[in-house]
Amino acid sequence: MRRLFLSILFLVSTQISYAQELNCQVQIVSQQIEGTDKRVFDVLKSNIVEFMNSRKWTSDVFKNNERIDCNILINITKRIAIDEFEGTIEIQSRRPVYKASYNSLLLNFNDNDFHFKYQEGQPLDFIENTYTSNLTSVLAYYAYLIIGLDYDSFSLKGGTPYLQKALAVDNNAQSSPETGWKAFDGTKNRYWVINNMLDATFIPIREAMYQYHRLGLDVMVSNKVAARKAILESLDNLKQIHEIKPLSFSMQVFFNAKADEIINIFSGATSEEKNKVLEIVNLLDPTNSNKYQKINGPQ
Repeated sequence: MRRLFLSILFLVSTQISYAQELNCQVQIVSQQIEGTDKRVFDVLKSNIVEFMNSRKWTSDVFKNNERIDCNILINITKRIAIDEFEGTIEIQSRRPVYKASYNSLLLNFNDNDFHFKYQEGQPLDFIENTYTSNLTSVLAYYAYLIIGLDYDSFSLKGGTPYLQKALAVDNNAQSSPETGWKAFDGTKNRYWVINNMLDATFIPIREAMYQYHRLGLDVMVSNKVAARKAILESLDNLKQIHEIKPLSFSMQVFFNAKADEIINIFSGATSEEKNKVLEIVNLLDPTNSNKYQKINGPQ
């Protein structure tokens, strides 16, 4: 479905060359590391760009203008040894909106469990169903998560095969000493992101990804009323999760990407729609309640 949609979206393009799935921009910040030759981080950045953008992650054929835009920001906070580092990795991904120049944020996640080993010039190897290194496992995990969410936004639960691959990466890392992969490593890590996403309790989030984007944002240019109605329904359906697991981590992940966009969408809505969406988001995302008041304009 994603291929069909994007073929229509870019029908007027004359681009005929083919590419891999991701268009990933990488930034590495290392200000906290003093007295170190920073060349290793420049080489690491180039290696990660090549790893994410040159590897074939699916069996689908992408054109250059169909690639999924995403960003990786690695903040290295500690150099433990000559080839061992610790820090955080922030992941963002976006998808285009039909007949618009706007890209919608799908994922905005900051992973604080990022420890890895790397020597300058070391090849970044990844083998499916095998844990080879924490660095490549983390990168592959997020590649599959990005693709899975993107496909979910174009077809109902269309990203399942790639979310399952992300789960497999997590499963393969269970025997590693690294944190972030296991249930007991905390409540807001890679384990819970992917396991919740494939848990039946959280199916409404995946259904919302489709309704919000494909039935909502993608018709916004042609029919704003229908688009806002679909988006409202998609958010309202998330209350099913709240009734079972209020204030869940998965809901936080969803609204981390969507809060600002929801404000922009409904700032121009009717009073009835504003009241309805505020009722929903204040229930599901109370930490951003003050931010959502912008929907009603200047106070």
